Amino acid sequence: MSEYLNIGKDKRKVDALALVAGEPLFADDYPLHNPLHIAFLYSPHAHAKIKSIDTSEAESMPGVALVLTYKNTPRVLYTSAGQSYPEPSPYDMYMFDEKVRFVGDRVALVAAESLEIAKEALKKIKVEYEMLPALFDIEEAEKDGAPVLHDGEEHVMIPSAIYRPEKNVAARIAFLYGDSQKGFEEADFVHEASYYTHIASHCALETHVTKATFDHYGRLVLITSTQVPFHARRIVSSVTGIPLNKIRVIKPRVGGGFGSKQEVLLEPYVALVAWRTKRPAQIVTSREEYFVSGRTRHAMRSRIKIGTKKDGTIVAMEIDDLMNAGAYGPHGPTVLSNTGAKVLPLFNKINNVSFYADCVYTNLPVGGAYRGYGATQGFFGLNQHLDEITRKLGIDMAEFVKKWHIKTGETSEVFKAIGEGKTGHEQIVTSCKLSECIDEAARAIGWKEKRGARRRVGDKLYGVGMAVATQGSGIPLVDMGAAHIKMNEDGSFNLFVGATDIGTGSDTVLAQIAAESLHVPFEKIIVLSSDTDLTPYDVGAYASSTTYVSGNAVRVCAEKVLEQVLKVACEMLECSRQDLALGVEEVIHARSGRRLSFKDIAYYAFYTKNQFQIEDSASFVSPVSPFPFCTTFAEVEVDIRTGIVRPLKVVTAMDCGNVLNPKLAEGQVEGAVLNGISFSLCEEYLFDEKGRMKNPNFWDYKVYKTTDLPEIVTILVPSFEEYGPYGAKSVGEVAINTPGPAIANAIYDAVGVRIYNLPMTPERVLKAIKEKGIG
Repeated sequence: MSEYLNIGKDKRKVDALALVAGEPLFADDYPLHNPLHIAFLYSPHAHAKIKSIDTSEAESMPGVALVLTYKNTPRVLYTSAGQSYPEPSPYDMYMFDEKVRFVGDRVALVAAESLEIAKEALKKIKVEYEMLPALFDIEEAEKDGAPVLHDGEEHVMIPSAIYRPEKNVAARIAFLYGDSQKGFEEADFVHEASYYTHIASHCALETHVTKATFDHYGRLVLITSTQVPFHARRIVSSVTGIPLNKIRVIKPRVGGGFGSKQEVLLEPYVALVAWRTKRPAQIVTSREEYFVSGRTRHAMRSRIKIGTKKDGTIVAMEIDDLMNAGAYGPHGPTVLSNTGAKVLPLFNKINNVSFYADCVYTNLPVGGAYRGYGATQGFFGLNQHLDEITRKLGIDMAEFVKKWHIKTGETSEVFKAIGEGKTGHEQIVTSCKLSECIDEAARAIGWKEKRGARRRVGDKLYGVGMAVATQGSGIPLVDMGAAHIKMNEDGSFNLFVGATDIGTGSDTVLAQIAAESLHVPFEKIIVLSSDTDLTPYDVGAYASSTTYVSGNAVRVCAEKVLEQVLKVACEMLECSRQDLALGVEEVIHARSGRRLSFKDIAYYAFYTKNQFQIEDSASFVSPVSPFPFCTTFAEVEVDIRTGIVRPLKVVTAMDCGNVLNPKLAEGQVEGAVLNGISFSLCEEYLFDEKGRMKNPNFWDYKVYKTTDLPEIVTILVPSFEEYGPYGAKSVGEVAINTPGPAIANAIYDAVGVRIYNLPMTPERVLKAIKEKGIG
């Protein structure tokens, strides 16, 4: 680390002081002059056809500017998934449709002079529905006679997945290697079980917000809380017919995303209202709207069967995943892919593997992108399964994983079989310190002393558990990032990136990469990001891509700019490139010792001779997706009288490559861990018999608060990823995958009951304890 000027340092976030002072503008802070306010009419039914809709009374109300329904909006099929084109998700939605598919589906929109008028006008819209049978159970979705949600005219643009809407299948993926049946016959021990992960909300503090206005040239300007400004621009143009060159998208500060704002949920509607009325327009969704009509984590049933020899050798593995798309399919194929693509390669020495996965439609809220993106669902079951197997074989799970996990220099058949949005790509793991992570975390939790000890104090029992996981770093040969850098007279540099900082600190990390490559202090980099008019293209903040993909683009761009700086220095010193050495913000003539500051070089280039702007651009697409690795060890207290599970200490050890900014990396890990704990222990959508969410608020939908926090320990175990910028890999997602199964395994260690369903609420745990007869 010591050889770096900026890398590996705890650089303060570029916006830290401004955020503390409340200065940065979030989307709702942008003032619009005399805007129209938008409100949606949502379906009260889970499944119905609209027989008639009368908006005349609403349209005649004073202050109402526009009412939109399926009758006067474009009939353009699209997906709300903010993914690279062609989006690998079903094109299965219209802005408004004659059919509603879940409670919260959009029926109409009113734009009015005030939000109060808009909401009052919604009450004047008369809708007659023809009720249709509803489908809530994923196990029933593909059976003959099940209600069909989509009529089959929709299409999907993904060659590696099957789409069968007539059977409610939004995506189907299969991977077979070897002969699983033969492997099970040869096994000494076979264990089979099913695990369930649930629907959950991202719970970003800022809800979905989009505003639209016009510049002096009549171009539409969207200010929106998004993770994907460039995808938003493209999708808005495609759906509304507004020329793309007439649209500018600006991402302000974002109050949390976690995948929820990878959806293009509001932008087409606000854009169309503004475009038709030629007036500014805006919508700020409520918390209830965020819960019900936003996006969720896909619920999933994972049936796992593993056969082993007595020494722990896995001879066969079969996984059958069934995932709940909800009413529409954004991200369905890619999340489904990740339940295998990110999970199966971790144990690559299995000769017989079968993976079957279906994503099915139901009349429930829509699944979408959520931190962990399928890997969270897949690793919950697999880690518990391994805990069960190793216990029955009398093998330490930590030692088992260290022996069998994929290592540096190894590959997996899965890499080339399953991709994320397209078929996979061969790759070799070029950095892996998972075994070291396990050793460090086990030591910190006291694994050897505590596991299996069954400690008890009164009604409270204590146990420890562990889990391991991987993720990825961008989507290979799909995700692209770009950067542009220009030099200023004082030797500072402007860095323009399309990469989207949603609170993760990516602006800061990208500035560190630029500064390191240019041999200047971090403070000499001025960052501008996420404006489709001013910054180069970038896929946005998802797939753990920013540090790796966008960071590589910044590194390449900075190196090109530095070459221009050196070329000018050669001209000034009348020497060859080989005669020059680099210092901090200066170029040194090796023989004479003469020094040129970057300021000297800039002034020469701008004002003296052969004048030109020192600047350049670069793009980056990776052929591989390097895996970060992590492990979580958890110690829990289980109250057998109440079923309350209290995590006492959670230790996560992380291999994210060379750590560019330790404090920011620790923050990402701790945020993901807390997210995973909350998701696993208490967050839960509750529905009535008609599919209506009963708890769309933070009073009834429990999330972890600071008062709930256990002791969280983060250990960064550095490796060096040869493909990454300065050896870095991703860090933002992977740590959410391990707290749930680690806690579940710790519960088993404490009280001997296996919790197969998330969330592990006190009611569910207490029921299992009573059924086991523990007292």
